Amino acid sequence: MTVLYDNIGELVTNDPTQGDHSPLGILTDAALLVDNGQIAWVGPAAEAPAADQRVDCGHAAVIPGFVDSHAHLVFDGDRAAEFAARMAGQPYDGGGIATTVSATRNATDDVLAANVARLGQELRDAGVTTFETKSGYGLTVDDEARSLRVATGFTTETTFLGAHVVPAEYASRRDEYVELVRTTMLEACAPHARWIDVFCDRGAFNVDEARAILTAGIARGLQPRLHASQLGRGDGIKLAVELDAASVDHCTYATDEDIDALAGSSTVATLLPGAEFSTRAQWPNGRRFLDAGATVALATDCNPGSSYTTSMALCIALAVRDMRLTPAEALWAATAGGAAALRRNDIGALHPGQRADFVQLHAPTYLHLAYRPGVNLIAHTVVAGQGHPDHGTPAPDC
Repeated sequence: MTVLYDNIGELVTNDPTQGDHSPLGILTDAALLVDNGQIAWVGPAAEAPAADQRVDCGHAAVIPGFVDSHAHLVFDGDRAAEFAARMAGQPYDGGGIATTVSATRNATDDVLAANVARLGQELRDAGVTTFETKSGYGLTVDDEARSLRVATGFTTETTFLGAHVVPAEYASRRDEYVELVRTTMLEACAPHARWIDVFCDRGAFNVDEARAILTAGIARGLQPRLHASQLGRGDGIKLAVELDAASVDHCTYATDEDIDALAGSSTVATLLPGAEFSTRAQWPNGRRFLDAGATVALATDCNPGSSYTTSMALCIALAVRDMRLTPAEALWAATAGGAAALRRNDIGALHPGQRADFVQLHAPTYLHLAYRPGVNLIAHTVVAGQGHPDHGTPAPDC
């Protein structure tokens, strides 16, 4: 069955051949046709083809679904007290991860799955149509593998992050833990993951350790991504470029040399505004990345310690206000940029052949996402053509 979404006041396609020929490819008085879960046609409403069913969008804005390329959803427990302490002046150093590790190890699979389901629904309600999630709160062979098994019930974009931090029981034997991650743990986790990640930063893993773990993952068929330069300067960003990682995330302390390396590569710089907001860290200047020619994505970094948000709209507003992106750049980064960070060419834009993932806003223009921070502007989220009230609920697989 074909469905025509008609009477769209402003349609953001992320296709510069459309409409105003900007990177957002904005069409006004537009329509889009969905056939079998894919976009079959976009264009002016006056030229819309016939369809089996018509949905009137009430002259609202429609945008591509948000693509959240960095989240940590498989966990148990709460770290609200840690957040309160930071707001009272305690600096963030990543040490609270151990609290979540303890709670996650003690949780049942059902508890972990219920938490991913809850947060996944929050993301969907907030307009996210594809999300990535990581392990990293188990840090034993069995707990990392079961975390990924749980995650695969909700998304195909799963990441093995056994190298999140060195767990307490290996504090004096970090070399043994690195070897465990790159051998036995990797073998147990690889069947349930698409990606491999390392927290390469102060207090976590150094560049040599990260390289050893990532190259082992690559040899096992996983694709690399990396946390780097969140807590201070280092060589993690250069390592990400060296290994052709899909993305390097945080980049708070990126140097000019780092940014130049990114600009000459296919590695996406994923900025995580929720983390800076929740830790009172310095804001990375997104303008530097864009002006240099690097590709930028925005993601929520949803996790219980340093960015407990599922709101991509909040991340867009923060990126505009504090990272110096324009509203158009921030929206592109939260959609097409996220798709690039996952090396996906079937999502993040609205043109024929793309999966029919889009969001109808309670607003006349995408500008309201940054203009009206804290207001829920998501009217309907459609995934693979499903999700509008006329068409039932979205499928669970992202």
